Amino acid sequence: MGVSIPEEIDSGSNPGHPVRRLLRRCRAWVELHPRVRWVYRVLVGLFGAVIVGIGLILVPLPGPGWLIVFLGLAVLGTEFPAAHRVGAFLKRILTRLWAWWRNRGAATRPAGRATRGTASTD
Repeated sequence: MGVSIPEEIDSGSNPGHPVRRLLRRCRAWVELHPRVRWVYRVLVGLFGAVIVGIGLILVPLPGPGWLIVFLGLAVLGTEFPAAHRVGAFLKRILTRLWAWWRNRGAATRPAGRATRGTASTD
């Protein structure tokens, strides 16, 4: 394994990446054709709504229900500003919740006690 995950993320988010350049060209072509743009928006809306719907159905079941809902919001957020704002808001809340959860676990764990998965030599 030569490349770490952060390096892969950085290379994928690089604006000069070939896939990103291709997507920019495709998006520019869609923007030049109003009828294609309208069809594109409808298809993105339907696709995102289907993903959100499937995620909401899966929420009470074991599995990645909420993850699928957030994925659907991300798809909708590519084309609709309101969905993008909702997704950004949820991302901020989840980031704060995750930080609180991690800090809570660190604060309640005694300092001398070994964490799960490590051996103690008492």
